[in-house]
Amino acid sequence: MLAMPCAPDKCMNPVTSMGMQQSGSRSSVSRMTTPTIIPILEANQSANQPAGKQVGEPMTGKPSWLKVRAPMSKEYRQLVELMRGQKLNTVCEEASCPNIGECWKHGSATFMILGRVCTRTCAFCDVGTGRPDPVDISEPQHLADAAAAMKLKHVVITSVDRDDLPDGGAAHYAATIRAVKERLPETTVEVLTPDFQRKPSSCLDTLMAAHPEIFNHNLETVPRLYRSVRPGARYFTSLRLLQRAKEIDPNAVTKSGIMLGLGEARDEVLQVLDDMREAGIDILTVGQYLRPSVKHHPVMKYWTPEEFEDIKYLAEKKGFGMVACGPLVRSSFHAEDVFAALKLSRRG
Repeated sequence: MLAMPCAPDKCMNPVTSMGMQQSGSRSSVSRMTTPTIIPILEANQSANQPAGKQVGEPMTGKPSWLKVRAPMSKEYRQLVELMRGQKLNTVCEEASCPNIGECWKHGSATFMILGRVCTRTCAFCDVGTGRPDPVDISEPQHLADAAAAMKLKHVVITSVDRDDLPDGGAAHYAATIRAVKERLPETTVEVLTPDFQRKPSSCLDTLMAAHPEIFNHNLETVPRLYRSVRPGARYFTSLRLLQRAKEIDPNAVTKSGIMLGLGEARDEVLQVLDDMREAGIDILTVGQYLRPSVKHHPVMKYWTPEEFEDIKYLAEKKGFGMVACGPLVRSSFHAEDVFAALKLSRRG
């Protein structure tokens, strides 16, 4: 059975700043307000907590294993030009992903549809919030054209939350998936969706009818921290969404991820993994939370590479089909390789 949370109740961090009013646009974008922090369990104290720091005190400075090179490659610049030419957005830019340099150098990017403005204000996310623009009905075709120009074999599509839309953007997701499949019949499609909270259950049916190979929705953190980290969402709503996606299309691969370093305890993380397995989730991603700015939720702990290896080992023992776990792992980091490895393991 799924464990009940102790308390009821996209996009981690870099290239563009979303904290200004967009000129010539109807969108109103605001910066993150300073979040309320829930007290941290003593279990979070670890060897990488500097001497003299109190339990639950925010961390400062980054350890050596989180240092990455700035994006400067020729391929990176070419992708920037392609995205701007097609009037497309990427979560790599909007959410300040630390892996943007590596991914774009190898011609991989995660497309972000439905605009650049989110209707939620999650304490960890660097995507701008406010009043979104109307949906661009030409976006699915532009995205398919960009995917073809990049010769992608695996396309990852995500979006901002669109609570302002009656279907949360589900029909636009479906149109985008179909546009990619029509243009690139051999290409697989992975979607990383919002939770469609307070939307008709038919929204998920609409999206799954377009047959994405992978349905991804991130739980992000442990239930206890939802009120301060993800206040617009509900843990069991997200979990049930993933479960329903598998019920609608048993052939679809389901995927979810969490961040570490927000104040969670190891036992809480393991309970989330148990809940995911109960919901039938196939692929797990676990990465370190990195604070986009001083107005976002502070980093409460930098989990060490060894601790990530421990979580990976335990997750594999719990039966996940594939586990990507490490400080710099993000939902769509090496997504094509992770999916290929899962398919290979199933053949074996």
